[in-house]
Amino acid sequence: MADQKIFAGPRIRRIRNAKGLTQTAMAEALGISPSYLNLIERNQRPLTVQLILKLSAVYKVDVEELQGEAGGALSSLKEVFADPLLSGELPGDQEVVEIAEAAPNASAAILKLYRAYREQAERLSDLSAMLAREGHSTSMAGAKLPMDEVREVLESSPNHHPALEEEAEAFHHLLKPGDDLMGALKAWLKAEHGIVVRSLPVATMPNWRRRYDRHSQRLFLSERLSPFDQLREVAMEAALIRMNVAVAAGINALKLSSDEARRIARFELARYAAHALMMPYQAFHAAAQRARYDVDVLKSRFGVSFEQAANRVTSLCRPSMQGVPFFMLEVDVAGHRFRRAGAQGFPQQRFGGLCPKLSIHAAFSQPAQILVEAVELPGGAEFITVSRTLEGPQGAFSERPRRTAILLGCDIGFRDEIVYGAALPMTAGKTPQPLAIPVGPACRLCERSGCLARAEPPITRPLGLDEMVTGLSAFDFQ
Repeated sequence: MADQKIFAGPRIRRIRNAKGLTQTAMAEALGISPSYLNLIERNQRPLTVQLILKLSAVYKVDVEELQGEAGGALSSLKEVFADPLLSGELPGDQEVVEIAEAAPNASAAILKLYRAYREQAERLSDLSAMLAREGHSTSMAGAKLPMDEVREVLESSPNHHPALEEEAEAFHHLLKPGDDLMGALKAWLKAEHGIVVRSLPVATMPNWRRRYDRHSQRLFLSERLSPFDQLREVAMEAALIRMNVAVAAGINALKLSSDEARRIARFELARYAAHALMMPYQAFHAAAQRARYDVDVLKSRFGVSFEQAANRVTSLCRPSMQGVPFFMLEVDVAGHRFRRAGAQGFPQQRFGGLCPKLSIHAAFSQPAQILVEAVELPGGAEFITVSRTLEGPQGAFSERPRRTAILLGCDIGFRDEIVYGAALPMTAGKTPQPLAIPVGPACRLCERSGCLARAEPPITRPLGLDEMVTGLSAFDFQ
C-alpha cells in the first residue's frame, strides 16, 4: 500500500478551477513549479506524500477523496459498459477509468441515462406481459407505474411523518432564522458544506427548477420560481443533507417495489421535510388555531405561498397536538390529478374527488378567488370544501404553463372551528343548516339522475334507451 502511486490530475484541476486559481498561483502555494503542477494535472506525475499533506493543509482537501473519489462511478460505469448492448465498444477498462477520472459530471450523466434506459425497458417488459395476457385478464394491477405506486401509498396513509417533524423542529431551532429563513439556510449551507446558492435566468436553466452541481458545490435555482418556491427548493436541499437518515428511514417504511419509486418517494418526503422546516409543527398548529385555519393569514404569518400553507394544514395530526383533519386535492384545468393527501389519508371511499360539480373546477374561471361550499355525497356524508387557483412557475410570453387549483376539505362537523364555516349559505327556517350541493364520488360511480354535469354513464345502471323520452343528462339511465 505504501508503494501505491496516486494519480489524481483531474481532481487537482477541479480543485484549482473551483477556487479560481491559475496553475502558477496554485503551484506557488504548494511550493512546486508550474510545469510540475501541469504534469500532475495531466496524470504524468503521481502525488507525493509531501504534496498530499500540503494540499490537505492549504486547501483542506480530504486525503480519502484524493485516493478514491471516482471509485463508485468507475464501478458503475464498468457495469454500464458490460451491458450486452455496449460490451463490444471498448477494448478494455482504461477508457472507462479516464472518463470517470477526467469527466465526473459526464460520468454521472451517462449513469443517469443508463438507469433511465433500464427502467424504461422494465416498464416495457411489464406492458408486454400485460398485453400478452389481454385475452385472459385486462387487470392493470400488475402493471402499476412507480409514480402511481408512490401516490397510492402516500394517499392511503396520514400525511404526517413524526421523525421528519422532530428533525425539522430541531433544525429550525439550530438555525434560529428569525424572519429570514432563506438567509439562514444559505448561511448554513455555505458554512457547513461550502454550498453557494445562485439564481439563474430561464435561458441558462430552461428545464429545471433546481440543480445541484456537486463538484462546484453550487445550488442553482430557476428565476421562474416565486420567492416562496425558491425558499422551498433551498429548504429541500438542506433537508436532504441534514435529515438524510430520517428521509431514508421514511422511504424504507413505505416498502416500495423499485428504485425509481424510492427516488420519487425521496422527493416527496424531502418536500414534506421542507414544509416542516418552513412551518414548524408547534408554531404552525398554534397559529392555525388562532386564525381558525385561515390559509391566507397563515401564508402571511410564515412567509409561504397559499399552496404551501394549504399543504401544511393537512399534516396536523400529531397525537398530542391534533388539528382539524383536512384533506387536499390538486388538479389542473383539464381535471388531471396532481396531488392528494389528508391528515387521515385522502378519503377516497367517502369523498372520491372526481365529481365535475366540485368548486375546484369552477375556480379556474375565478383566478385567486376563494370558493367555499358545502357538498353532500349520495351516502349522506357532508363536507366543507375550499377551492382556489394556484400560481405555478412563471412562463415566458410564448409559453403556456400548466396551472392548477387546490381543494381543501373537511367534515362539515368542523365548520364552527374554521373561518370558512361562516361563509356557507344556510337553509331557511328556525334551525338553519348549511345548504349542501349534491355531488358524487365520480360519474362512473354516481347514480344521481338528471345531473347536468354528468360526463360518463354509471357502471351500475343500464342506460335508458327509450325512444320516446329524452332525459336532461347526456347519459340517461333507468
